[in-house]
Amino acid sequence: MAKAVSSWRLNHTYKKVSKNTNINKKALKKAFSYYKKNQKKKKLSTKYLAIADYTKSAKHKRLYIINLHKGSVSRYKVAHGKRSGVIGGKVRRSSNKRNSKMTPYGFFKVGTKVGKTKKKRYRYLSVQGLQWSNKKVGYPTRRGGRDVIIHPAKYVN
Repeated sequence: MAKAVSSWRLNHTYKKVSKNTNINKKALKKAFSYYKKNQKKKKLSTKYLAIADYTKSAKHKRLYIINLHKGSVSRYKVAHGKRSGVIGGKVRRSSNKRNSKMTPYGFFKVGTKVGKTKKKRYRYLSVQGLQWSNKKVGYPTRRGGRDVIIHPAKYVN
């Protein structure tokens, strides 16, 4: 297992990212705080932290991938779930309920499933919920869980 990211490194990266990007400051603070408290217990990545800022429209690059060692940030366009908001717009509603198809809320890590969607053949990554409120996300559907995947969509390209 990779060595945990030191508090000094996390603080340094947080300050650099906060100063040099337009990431929502409240979301950034919450994400780094959660990461600091849970990186070992939840076996979080020691390289990257991602934040999806759904207060921004899907027409904008609202997914931020933060390199925890360099403090660099890559930005990408990202869609959201059905009935969460208008296509290409902002997220207005979210849900962690099974079969809602809405964008889930909370903290996640990349799951173990990768593949292609059935209809449009988009490549995807699964996500796994890390909190009590979203613990069923990424849990097998046959056991009452909810499959949630991250994938591209034409309207955000």
